[in-house]
Amino acid sequence: MNEQLRQLSERLGHSFVDESLLEAAVIHRSWISENDGYESNERLEFLGDAVLGWIVADIVYKRHADLAEGKLTDLRKSVVNATALAQVADNLDVGECLLLGRGEAAGGGSHKTSILSDALEAIIGAVYLDAGAVVAYEVVGALMSASIDDAVENIDRLDAKTRLQEMTARLFDAAPHYVITDSGPDHDKTFVAVVVVNNRELGTGEGRSKKAAEQVAAEIACDTLDSEHK
Repeated sequence: MNEQLRQLSERLGHSFVDESLLEAAVIHRSWISENDGYESNERLEFLGDAVLGWIVADIVYKRHADLAEGKLTDLRKSVVNATALAQVADNLDVGECLLLGRGEAAGGGSHKTSILSDALEAIIGAVYLDAGAVVAYEVVGALMSASIDDAVENIDRLDAKTRLQEMTARLFDAAPHYVITDSGPDHDKTFVAVVVVNNRELGTGEGRSKKAAEQVAAEIACDTLDSEHK
């Protein structure tokens, strides 16, 4: 394991028994197309996505017995989406550890939301395989606790699409419109949503589903309109 990965391991708060798991977690598919004999982090990402979703759901369920199912779902989605996960990955300096193909690296891949969020999920998958569910729970809890607390403070704002629709109806007598694009293979698509009101782009969001991307875009649009119409 190189020094960058050792430091990443320290920031995670987990010392890997099988260091090859962390090494595999930072290998992007663009890198393996230029280097034979390696596997990308996509399988670890698949596992980490499931582990992350379970742990966050468990945490919010146990901490917030007063919240109904719908609010719990909104809370989980607000912290388990590409944009939020990329921020956590950025805080960990995951980008500096990624192995990217030359083209992806030149295109700023180490700062891309989808690549960072996928890598974080792969790292969580690696922790789970290396040390099991209890340690993975501790690591994810430490990583996501601040995000969960922030989301709880803004629980009434989590359904951003509904809030935006109400705001635009009140302010402009108009409804928001979402323009969706996607990229990536069918089994691993990334969606980007741009929300438009009266021919003006108010926010852009990215996510693993159309709905998730729309929610992020709507939240940004709500913040924009809040600042303009205080």
